Amino acid sequence: MSVERAALAGGYSISRLLMGGWQLAGGHGSVSPAAAHAQMQAYADAGITTFDCADIYTGVEELIGSFKRLRAVPAIQVHTKCVPDRQALATLRRTDVERMIDRSLERLGVEQLDLVQFHWWDYATPGCAAAAHWLDELRRAGKIRHVGVTNFDTPQLAALLAAGVPVATHQLQYSVLDQRPVNGMAALCAAHGVQLLCYGALAGGFLSEKYLGQPAPAEPLENRSLVKYRLIIEEFGGWGIFQNMLQVLQLIAAKHHATIGAVAIRYVLDQPQVAGVITGARNAQHVPATLAAMRINLDAADRTAIAAVQAAASGPGGDTYTLERNHSGPHAAIMRYNINAAN
Repeated sequence: MSVERAALAGGYSISRLLMGGWQLAGGHGSVSPAAAHAQMQAYADAGITTFDCADIYTGVEELIGSFKRLRAVPAIQVHTKCVPDRQALATLRRTDVERMIDRSLERLGVEQLDLVQFHWWDYATPGCAAAAHWLDELRRAGKIRHVGVTNFDTPQLAALLAAGVPVATHQLQYSVLDQRPVNGMAALCAAHGVQLLCYGALAGGFLSEKYLGQPAPAEPLENRSLVKYRLIIEEFGGWGIFQNMLQVLQLIAAKHHATIGAVAIRYVLDQPQVAGVITGARNAQHVPATLAAMRINLDAADRTAIAAVQAAASGPGGDTYTLERNHSGPHAAIMRYNINAAN
């Protein structure tokens, strides 16, 4: 079963399913390099050739770099991020940004980064547009192929675009539970040719048969990913309406001889401006079920059934990543704002 591909700016091609590296980082349990490499190999062999990571995902750039060096793999694309520490924003200089990019180049063992996705923790701190322009200068110097952003809200992305930053992609959360991109962001991206790379389509694994008909899991939860998406379920309206969504997805999955997760992924892939969906890489046994999303064709009845549950949900509302930017709220409590200093 072939994996669909998407063409980004300049003829750059990615697999529409991307292997995500966040769950290989610290805070999600230990993963040996050999096990991580085996998982990456399984993804690449399946045609999922685009890997997503970040400078702040502790150890993940190094894992992908060593994988590329040690294993005979087909051509893969690696997307990373540039996330200056929150405590460093006020004094950030061009040399700091270039040093971060050089560090990613070294860790990954490449001469050019395919895509660097920029994040700015605090819009009240000036310098966001300047830092984005510094990344564009590094793109023009050949160290970066494309510049993207991650977890921006609509006004701030509009400001970057108005300032002339050539933003190719925006990585954000999008799922049957989290529809915030439709509140202005998707339209802005469509108007400027910015394509969406989406995480959270499986809600950290909650969108699966494992949780169908089960009581809400007791705390403490196993890892940060589950904590993050349990909060999204609460924003959606709680465990009861979440179970309603699982029931609808199960009926659709049975109709298409697939899994709840595959249906959830297909739903996001079908949304306007979505170039790809990022799925976690902790267990390559899920690859066949993930690939099933490639053969599903959701029909009008499927979409109507999903929309009916969404219409009864209470949220999450507002703009992309606004909840997570509320430093006094529960979503911000799991954030780690100053990782680069110790990474």
